[in-house]
Formats: sequence, structure tokens, C-alpha cells
Amino acid sequence: MDRDLERALREAAASPGDPDALRAAVAGRAEREGLLDVAYDELDSPLGTLVAAATPRGLVMQAYAEDDDDPLALVARRVSPRVLRAPGRLDPVRRELDAYFAGRLRRFETPVDWTPVRGFARRVLQRTAAIPFGRTATYAEVAAAAGSPRAHRAAGNALGANLIPIVVPCHRVLRSGGYAGGLDRKRLLLALERGED
Repeated sequence: MDRDLERALREAAASPGDPDALRAAVAGRAEREGLLDVAYDELDSPLGTLVAAATPRGLVMQAYAEDDDDPLALVARRVSPRVLRAPGRLDPVRRELDAYFAGRLRRFETPVDWTPVRGFARRVLQRTAAIPFGRTATYAEVAAAAGSPRAHRAAGNALGANLIPIVVPCHRVLRSGGYAGGLDRKRLLLALERGED
């Protein structure tokens, strides 16, 4: 780490002040120094608090904060351990999610960083990202579109491990017979897209 940055961090830590301003200063300095590989922040939504993370290439993770897994640890392992809270970098996705939940956004423009996902799983998620607003597909249809028509279970596993739900709309993929059990978020998101109350 750069000695000037180390000194600035020590000085900032030694002086009391606004923690948000301190975080912003540290994140800004880390970004200028090329040390901020992954920026994250918490975002409010009707489904609860979301944790979103982005690299310079795009959104790499957006998860439900109340879930048991530690999504930032996963991003640190798969992308980079240099993860800092930097709300400014997440402003574009925050605005798009707000517009989506308000019913004003039908297609996300936020770029996605596919780095943590490889092979068939990546193809499944990319095909899922192309499912139009308010429409659905089956696991078998997504598997076929991803190049393996008989791999519907593998497609289900890839969707279950989706790091970017909502933006990569796994809620639009259903079993052949309709919903699977215990999918309240999926039902709520599809109802929102269909204009149902």
C-alpha cells in the first residue's frame, strides 16, 4: 500500500468525525490510487435491504441483506479482496432499482460484470437477463437457449446461485408446471411487473 495512503488512513482514524465522510474519503482515495476493485453499498427496496457491489466493469453482485450468506465475502473470494463501501459508484443501479420498483423501468441498463460466473452457468444467466419484462420462461427453455436442452436441473442450480437477482431476473424462470413452492419474492416481482396488486 502507498505510504501516503497509509498515513492518510491513520490520520483519519485518529481524528473523530463523521464516519460517512471518512468512508467516502477513504473510498475516494482508494479509487484514485487504483486500489478500489469492488465498491459496495446497501440499497433500500420493497423486498428489504439489498447489498450491491460493482467493479469498474459493472454490477457484480446484488443480494438480499437478510439472507444468511455473506455475499461480500463471496465477491472478495471470486473477484477481489479489495472491497470498500463506496455509495457513489452504486448510484446508477440504485436509481434503476428505484425506478423498477416504482413501475417506471422495464429494462435495466446497468452493465453486469460476469467475472464470477463461468461456462454453462454464465450462459444460463445471460439468457435469463434477456427474458423480457413481465414474461416468463421455464428452466428447460433457458437450458435449451444456453445450449444444453436436457440440462434443466443444471440451469436451476445456476439460477439458484445467481449473484444478481432482479437485474438478472431469475424470478422470470419457472418450473414447467408454474411456480415452485416458497418463492414469495418471485411472486412479488412478477406481480409488480404485471401490474397486479
